[in-house]
Amino acid sequence: MEVRTEQAPAEELPPDLNQAILEAAKQVGAVLKRGGHDFALAGSVAAYAHGGTGNLQHDADFCIKPEDAEAVAATLTDAGLTVYAPPEDWLLKAKCLGQDIDLIFELAHQPVNAELLGRASELPVDSVQMPVLAPTDLVRALLAAFSEHHCDFGAVLPIARQLREKIDWEAVRRDCGDAPMPAAFLYLLERLQVIAPQGNAPEGGDR
Repeated sequence: MEVRTEQAPAEELPPDLNQAILEAAKQVGAVLKRGGHDFALAGSVAAYAHGGTGNLQHDADFCIKPEDAEAVAATLTDAGLTVYAPPEDWLLKAKCLGQDIDLIFELAHQPVNAELLGRASELPVDSVQMPVLAPTDLVRALLAAFSEHHCDFGAVLPIARQLREKIDWEAVRRDCGDAPMPAAFLYLLERLQVIAPQGNAPEGGDR
């Protein structure tokens, strides 16, 4: 990863908030494990677990299957967490240690399923072992979320840099298809020499 300046970007969270998000993710992960639920850590905390930066992105994300949403909500509620349904119909939200938790059951415009969760790796998130979304699935989901109304390349670029050798970029290209925002981001990665131009990228990563 190229370091152009020693000054932290203005959008970075303060260390204490990063730690609070991490602690909340660990607590929710531990509760879900004790409850025997199928899940995978996602988002910036998943990138951190795969070796990325500790600069997190305001909340912790977990993938769960749609059919498990009610049982997961009950487990978290029994553990003393506040769980509620937002207007969006593809996730639940919870509060843990004052931090926002997203419980996502639709990822990259597809329902979370056993195959996706089966590709997750058991990794330590500080002191807590939990399933973590595979790097290719993680980046695929981040790019699929881009739209004309939400297109924060700056948040995803560090993750792509840090995890680039663990990602199957040809699979990401194939799954994103002709969607303009992911295509623009992939072109940016090529220009920054994070990835090879299309057709020249080596096979690798996870599928």
